[in-house]
Parts: sequence; C-alpha cells; structure tokens
Amino acid sequence: MINSNYLRILILVGLSLFNAALCFEAEDLFVPLEAEPSVLSEANLNENDADFWRKNAQNFLKEVLEDPEKKLKPKKAKNIILFLGDGMSLTTVAAARMYLGNERNSLSFEKFAHFGLSKTYCVDKQVADSACSATAYLCGVKANYGTMGISAKVPLNDCKGQNDPSKQTVSIAKWAQDQCKETGFVTTSKVTDASPGGLYAHIANRYWQNDKDVRKNGCDPSETIDIARQLVENEVSKKFKIVLAGGREEFRDSSVLDEEKKPGKRGDNRDLIKEWVECRNKQGNATFVHDKRGLDTIRNDTDYVLGLFNHGHFPYNLQIVEQKLAKPTLSEMTEAAIKHLQRQNNENGFFLFVEGALIDKAHHDNYARFALDETREFSKAIELARNMTSVDDTLIVVTADHSHTMTYNGYSKRGGDILGLNTAIGLDGLPYTSLSYANGMGYYHTYNENGSRIDLSIYNYSNPFHRYPATIPLLSETHGAEDVGIYASGPESHLFIGNYEQSYIPLLMAHAAQIGPFATDDGKCPASTSKTILPNISLLFLLILSTFIKS
Repeated sequence: MINSNYLRILILVGLSLFNAALCFEAEDLFVPLEAEPSVLSEANLNENDADFWRKNAQNFLKEVLEDPEKKLKPKKAKNIILFLGDGMSLTTVAAARMYLGNERNSLSFEKFAHFGLSKTYCVDKQVADSACSATAYLCGVKANYGTMGISAKVPLNDCKGQNDPSKQTVSIAKWAQDQCKETGFVTTSKVTDASPGGLYAHIANRYWQNDKDVRKNGCDPSETIDIARQLVENEVSKKFKIVLAGGREEFRDSSVLDEEKKPGKRGDNRDLIKEWVECRNKQGNATFVHDKRGLDTIRNDTDYVLGLFNHGHFPYNLQIVEQKLAKPTLSEMTEAAIKHLQRQNNENGFFLFVEGALIDKAHHDNYARFALDETREFSKAIELARNMTSVDDTLIVVTADHSHTMTYNGYSKRGGDILGLNTAIGLDGLPYTSLSYANGMGYYHTYNENGSRIDLSIYNYSNPFHRYPATIPLLSETHGAEDVGIYASGPESHLFIGNYEQSYIPLLMAHAAQIGPFATDDGKCPASTSKTILPNISLLFLLILSTFIKS
C-alpha cells in the first residue's frame, strides 16, 4: 500500500504540474469563502468630524518627534513649496525614468533626502478624487468624494451645507498668511479645478466652477457661491500675490469672447477677471496677463499677478514646446512665481503651491506618452525651484494626490522603448506593450469586436495621442487606490519619513514653518525687521532735531 504521506506529495506534485501547464499562479486555485464587509465600522464614524483628522495628525507628529531615530536639530522653514503631481503614481515615476532614457536615471525629486508614503482614500470612497484629496493634503482633513474645503459632515451637492463655517476647513495657505508670509499658486489645470481650489474654496461639488454649473444642480448661485467667484471674493484668495493657471472661461459670460476668441461659461454677465484686477488694485498694483509675453514683462513694482493662459486646462507640454504656443510651461511659471514672491522682500518668507495637473489628464485618456512627458516637465520645475532656493530655509515637499491604473509590466530587455512594444509576446502569439491600463478608452485599441486582441504592432507609438491598451472599456480611465510617494528636502524634511494618512502632510509642513497650529505668537504676524527699524530711526531723527531747535 502507498504511504498516505507519499500519496499527498504525489497529489501536490500533480496539481503543481497541472497548474504550471495552464500558466496559473498558485493563488488562483483558492477563493476566499467570505468577502470583507464593505460598510464602515462604528470606529470610523468619527471620520466626518474635522477634529478627528487633526487629532490623528497631532498624535502621529508626536510619535515622529519622540522617535529617537528621527530626532534631528530642528530648523525653522522660512519658505514652503508644495509640488503636487496630479495622478503621479509610483508606476508613473518608474516609467518616467525610462522616458528620461535609462532605468538608472532619477527624477529630480527622487534625489531628495527623505521619502514616505501617504494613504489617499476619501471618507466615503476607497479611491480618491482630486477634491477630497486636496482637502487632505492642503487642509489636514479627509472629506467626501467630490467635495473640497469642507469636512465630511457636508455631503456631495449640499447647496447650503458648504456655507456653514463650522464645517469649512482652513488650508495651509491661510496658516501662512496669518504669519504674514506671501502666498501664491501655479497649476496647468483651470485655476478653479479641484487641486488648487483646495487652497481657497469651500464647495460641495468640485464642478461648481461657475454660476451656471451651480444652477444645474438646483442650487441658487446667489447663495451657493461658485469656485470662480470664491477666488475673487474669499479672504484667503485676496491675499494671493501670484496666481498662474488656465481657466479663463469660468470668469466671463458666455456672450463674451476671450483673448483667443473662445466664449466664457458664465450666465451672470459678470467679468470676474476685471473684478479681480479692480479689487486687488485697492490693495496694491495688480495686473492680469494671458500669454507668455505678458508673464515675461511683468513690472517689478507689481504686487498682485493673475495669469490665465488658456480658456480651459493647459495644452500638454509637448504641444506647447513643439507647436511653439504663446503659453508658458510649468517650469517657466514656477520660476516666475518664485521670483515674484522673492521680489516682495518679505522676511517672513512665502508659501507656494505648484501643480503638474496634466499627468492626471493624460492618464484619464490612456495617453501614456503625454503622462510621462508631463512628469518630466514636473521634475524640471522642481529642480529649478530647488536651485532657486536654499535647502537651509526652504522646505520643498513633492507628492501626488492619488494613483492611476497604469501598469509597467512584462520582461522587456534592458534599454527597450518604454512607450513601445515589449520584447516578449503573449500566449496568443501577439505582442503587447510594457505600459497598459486597467480601464479606459484604450480598450478599443486593444480588442476586436469578437473579443480577441488586436495586433498592437500596427500602431504608431510615436503619436502622443495614441491610447495605450486597457482591459475594461470606460469613457475615462479611473484613479487607483494605492499609496503615493512623498519626497521632502529642506528644514525638518525628516518628518516626512514613513507611511501615514495624506491628511498629515499640511500639519508636518506647518510644524516645520511654525505656522497654523504651531504658531508661537498667538496668531499675530512675526515682527519684520524692515518694518520696525524705520520708525525707530525716524524717532531718533526727531529727538536729535528737537535738541538742535532747543539749543
């Protein structure tokens, strides 16, 4: 008789050979008996409260500061620059290295001293959008999908809930302004889009960017203020010294053509660009520019700059460069913004937010080449910013708001074209690309009507508008849920090590700069030497003059 142990071994070997013959992985033979429950537990109900996220961040920071391995000599950050690569997944970063020419290359921010990972989910969604994530990394509070600048107590499309001050969040831009720092932001999206909007807007639907959009959801635009109006009217917005972006269409009436003969989207007959200039001119010298020439010729005595360089989102960087469009690149806008903020000669420093927005837009369309080129331009802007500032007084943080579904796969030979065909082939005898997506319009460039794969060698992969393969047909490729990278350089950059909630990021930056919750002067602006010396000199002059008169 066969020993039972030998019989088990023979069965296992047989199963292994059968499995290998079918090209299955061992995990495919087992299916969980029960799925995990999808509802939130009672312990998570407090996530609707803004204080829940703030207290969690404080506890995390306490652990970091008390960790003996992370205790370094603290050094206050005078300036903070936050770079946001919208949709810049770790896969995107890895593929961009190859786009630079070699697997051993590094993007500029990968050379930063410290690295961490953040968890990007919304309160009500496993996969984040750019609005709830902006509320996290700019305001320190996780929110509901599609909302920004408000806590999760306000549901999507709550017309009046967004106006409740107790449910509105405060961004790091406000913390910086309270300490008399100069502030501004740069983005290649619309100025009213979800990521930049997290700095200044409180909105229950990220797409309420003009009054018509508000009315579509049955809300009253006079009560539910759209994002474009909030940029002009909100107190935080009024203090931005420089704003460079796209999105002119959200500021003018549909009956009005802009500088490039494109109509606006508003229905209230208002010109919010004109109103912005008039309002800021009451505070100082203000100017509006709409092309690269205008940006390059801004006068040194200008206090407030609004640059809107496209009617909607920016064209891709490849289009701007190759077609020689009259629009600045992300790196050119970053340089202009830093120079302008430095020109203010504010001893209290500045806070600048810079978003490379089109990484995300390209991924949504399965345009892998555009996504990698936008990442390269993003890296260039960061390198420029690091060279323009000092590592001794300027904290630079680089991160992403969420991931995407692009994969970098297969066993292609070293040196292969990351945007071309893999050097291996599939079981169907057809080639495949090293980059592909889980979903999106690329599905129709991947499968025939009968469900079989298309021979991908027929395509021109040098065309940046080529859609890369996708498994599931969707009008727009989705975000991914995996953690994203955080890269930090400058004062207290060591705090950004580890894996933590995305909502901790602004608190860590605030601690480095001693602003917001860590301000040490009861919320009052630090005294500026340039503003205190002159009155003392004047007083001394008057005393000396009075002495001469008496004599």
